[in-house]
Amino acid sequence: MPSASETQDQLTAAGPTEAADVVLSFSAAMLRAGNPASRTRHWTEVVARKLGFDAVSISLSLDGVTAGLHRQDVRITAVREIGPPGINAARIAALEQLARTAKPGVAPGGIAAALAQIESAPPLYSPVQTTAAIGVASGAFAFLNGAAAPEMVATAIAGATGQYLRSWLSRRHFNHHGVSALSAFVASAAYVLVATLMPYAGLGFAHYSVGFIASVLFLVPGFPLIAGLFDLLQHQTVAAVSRLAYGMMMLLAVALGLSIVIGIAGLDVSRGPPLELAYPLKLLLRAAASFLAASAFAMLFNGSPRMVLAAGLLALVANDLRLGLVDMGMMPAPAAFLAALTIGLVALLAGERLGIPRIAMTVAPIVIMVPGVSAFEMIVRFNRGQVLEALQATATFAFVIGALAVGLAAALVFSPRRRT
Repeated sequence: MPSASETQDQLTAAGPTEAADVVLSFSAAMLRAGNPASRTRHWTEVVARKLGFDAVSISLSLDGVTAGLHRQDVRITAVREIGPPGINAARIAALEQLARTAKPGVAPGGIAAALAQIESAPPLYSPVQTTAAIGVASGAFAFLNGAAAPEMVATAIAGATGQYLRSWLSRRHFNHHGVSALSAFVASAAYVLVATLMPYAGLGFAHYSVGFIASVLFLVPGFPLIAGLFDLLQHQTVAAVSRLAYGMMMLLAVALGLSIVIGIAGLDVSRGPPLELAYPLKLLLRAAASFLAASAFAMLFNGSPRMVLAAGLLALVANDLRLGLVDMGMMPAPAAFLAALTIGLVALLAGERLGIPRIAMTVAPIVIMVPGVSAFEMIVRFNRGQVLEALQATATFAFVIGALAVGLAAALVFSPRRRT
């Protein structure tokens, strides 16, 4: 390790402006990869101190970073735009590893080069792989919401179609909200088309509306909503409000695409009777569906194969726990809280041993618990003037989302002191 005088000489040679630019680049990369503001703040402060700054003050939002940095008698205030948000678990893991392993007194150029390498790394999965994964996840969502095999097949085809379109448009940098609305329109229209053709093959639909809604559940902005509430609980108000606003706008965009198809096809989104299965078989199939859905989302979020497996196994346990508690008469919100608490505690205990960031283990299992069906029912029924039904769906959606965020936050009570 370099001496204090050598470290100061390196920092002086590099210049505080260059070091400040690296700090902001690191923070922007963290947020752009989907890391919550509280953890972004922590790791940004770690990097800033290793670059020789004595004090750091950071303000984070969804689209910008403002930082005040102090080194001896030099004070720097800098602003950086972030760019389009996303979720990239592998990138978050690499950035946290960079912050953890950097030596005090590291040259800004070394951090900048590592950042460039991390951000230029290609996705771990091809568009075809993620499209297939989301097709499987959509079919699993349909089953978890009470659909039978014909609806699951139609939902899987529709979800894969919508995901392929979303991926194609996103790679060409189209507006996120427009992409979500168009993808929802195409996915739900594809479901209607497949459902129209399948009776000719002798397959009837007893849970049509469940499969129809499930065909667009992969577009529900679960992570921005959960992360926004989590940041709010961590006193990251600016970042929380901007995330929540982004998530609600995305949800409205998806609902717009869905509502157009509902209006054209004249569909009724009322839920039918639940699927009747022997309870032990239902538990087994739920566990398999939870595993597949969470694993698919972990792939979509660019998690490593180990992250994908960990997320799937965690969802298998936690989501089965949640649904089992609801079966026994517990209200959805307390059941969601206990499931999220379980996910948070397991991520705390196993994350460091497995070398997986907590965010990478928690995002996918939590996202599959977001009550997307209630979210779309809320918007569609308000649009039709069915106020009482819409308010009921709103309450379910709000309480469950809040319970998931509070459950994750409650797990932090047991968190060991962070080491850098």
